Amino acid sequence: MYIHVFIFSVFILYVFSVVACLFSHCHPKFEGEKKTVLAPSHITKHINNKNHPTLMGDIAMPSEKNADPCTATGCLWQKYSDGNIWVPYVIANHFSSREVAIIQRGLDSFAETTCIRFFQRQNERDYLSIESRSGCYSYVGRQGNAQTVSLARQGCLYHSTVQHELLHALGFNHEQTRSDRDNHIHVYWENIIDDMKYNFDKIATLNQGTPYDYNSVMQYERYAFSKNNRPTMVPFPDSNVSFGEATQMSKNDIDRLNRLLCNL
Repeated sequence: MYIHVFIFSVFILYVFSVVACLFSHCHPKFEGEKKTVLAPSHITKHINNKNHPTLMGDIAMPSEKNADPCTATGCLWQKYSDGNIWVPYVIANHFSSREVAIIQRGLDSFAETTCIRFFQRQNERDYLSIESRSGCYSYVGRQGNAQTVSLARQGCLYHSTVQHELLHALGFNHEQTRSDRDNHIHVYWENIIDDMKYNFDKIATLNQGTPYDYNSVMQYERYAFSKNNRPTMVPFPDSNVSFGEATQMSKNDIDRLNRLLCNL
């Protein structure tokens, strides 16, 4: 008698738990729904497929172009008579409405502090095609025609990552490749994965008179591409400075964007 009552009680509890789960949050979440906020360097290190033809970890390199820095006006997006730079884009239809909202927030954030205005493409020839491919990556500067910005659904849909890849598309490289980086960080080449050392090559960047920024959304973290769990970059003179942890564009990111593109 008691055994039957016990079994029946367990069964009732199980049914209630299943029903409750259906009406609560037991469903799996998209990556973009997670409350955890990660810096772009943490994300691209784990998400990107190293077999993809990219440069600098998340910078795509067209096969017909070399790896020269984007410093000429030919790779900049056009400024219009109203003083703004209008950049057309298309968001692929394989993103969910929640994922589109994350991407849209990143696109709209540029209009809050800069002259950049991203708008939905109509029939423009050159535009950004925002898609979920194998990782988080972008080309540097305006390339012409449809230009892929990859934001993989599983891993790349964070506000910081959207801003990071869009800054690449606008012509910006990583902070640790700045021409003056040796005055601010020490690179430990012996700790870097051999076929990833090119990620730390310096570039003749246009720094727009802005200081090296440890808080830049374009700065990779201390252990980026480490082969032995030892730091690949250490700041100086203060080695304890935190860097590579940005969750959104810094003031210096915004300032140099305004100086280079907006003439502000």
